Amino acid sequence: MAKYNDLTDSELILLLNEDNNAAFKEIYLRYDKLLYLYAYKKLRNKEEAKDVVQDVFTWLLNHRQDIHLKVSLSAYLYKAVLHKIFDIFKHKGIIKRYAESGEHYIELESVETDYLIREKDISSLIAQEIAAMPPKMREIYILKRKNYLSTKEIALQLGVSEHTVSTQLKRAMKHLRIKLGLVAYLLWILKI
Repeated sequence: MAKYNDLTDSELILLLNEDNNAAFKEIYLRYDKLLYLYAYKKLRNKEEAKDVVQDVFTWLLNHRQDIHLKVSLSAYLYKAVLHKIFDIFKHKGIIKRYAESGEHYIELESVETDYLIREKDISSLIAQEIAAMPPKMREIYILKRKNYLSTKEIALQLGVSEHTVSTQLKRAMKHLRIKLGLVAYLLWILKI
């Protein structure tokens, strides 16, 4: 067999599906630094950028047998990193909004334990807003934002038109924009 660094991304994914650890190592070596630089440019925080990339590779390794890409591996990895970055921005935006509202006392320079408690509360708030969506809207939103399916794939899977999927996604983002504030609105505008 050829050296792993001579293989295409598609060949590496096929090997990764078969639990080939050397294929995962090659994917990691090929994209780790590039993804880190991309994350760092967006976040301007070395530790957060490292964590985002680590989370993406951990997810890739844990789901290696289920990965069937319809896009290039690089596009998939960059999009996964971008989604993680926007999750961080969402969390920061909600913390800032709470702090500015004066409804809750939040010291932004607090100890790590307090941060973890607030982060759990914020995650719970986001989950509640997603759960509050009408069932079909929620299903479409989850397929798009968490399962990374395209509008066409969602339409085929649910047996509805692509227009219906697009309309439901726009309504879901409007719902989140109203409930969660500016960061969710930016996600909707960027249509990631």
